[in-house]
Amino acid sequence: MQVIDWRAEAVRRGIDLARLPRHIALIMDGNGRWARARGLHRLVGHANGHGTVRRLVLGCAELGIEVLSLYTFSTENWRRPREEVEGLMRLLERSAREELPVMMRNGVQIRFSGRLHELSPQLQQVLRRAEQLTAHNRRIILHLAVNYGGRAELVDAMRAIAREVQAGRLSPDAIDEQTIQAHLYQPDLPDPDLLIRTAGEQRTSNFLLWQAAYTELYITPVLWPDFTMEHLLEAILDYQRRQRKFGAVPEPVAG
Repeated sequence: MQVIDWRAEAVRRGIDLARLPRHIALIMDGNGRWARARGLHRLVGHANGHGTVRRLVLGCAELGIEVLSLYTFSTENWRRPREEVEGLMRLLERSAREELPVMMRNGVQIRFSGRLHELSPQLQQVLRRAEQLTAHNRRIILHLAVNYGGRAELVDAMRAIAREVQAGRLSPDAIDEQTIQAHLYQPDLPDPDLLIRTAGEQRTSNFLLWQAAYTELYITPVLWPDFTMEHLLEAILDYQRRQRKFGAVPEPVAG
């Protein structure tokens, strides 16, 4: 298999390596459609999507992306058929075990966000072990949202803030955006610069609602199992062509 230098390939495509997004978030959609188009069970699509995750993580690490956030399992995904949910939980547990050596060799720090306490005790243990063993890795942060919902995250943050107010440690008048940020699941991570959604759906589906207030969105029709580093480079190039204003009026270009 050909080994590609992704930094060199990025430069060849016109990407400025000095202006890479620090944090890329991904909504990995289309696994079921990929499988259905081939007459396969939906779980086969999810399993093939797992291979895409490994390629993207290692490719982003090589590029120099600081954080890669993946929408792995949402709070709404529990509504899916029981067989599919159980299969997804098994796949997540197996992946967390089997991919750990690869992540360790490549300096990947793994973090999980969401209502993890609602997962099975065995799965919780596996995820905690992956976090603990990779905690000192610094090449890239792989942030996996599991049993995650943006609204649930904000509810949990509000509850924590309310407890501090009730205990007399915080005045209601002192609550500001920084207070809320400090009570999110991963308060130290930078907000995502670029949010990519595969399979053509044009919504954020309750992912990183607070953090994505000014995130650039990129929608691609490519189904997740078919998504490649080449597609990621296309998204980054599109991102670099945009002017991020954050609500302000851009300064006119001199000359």
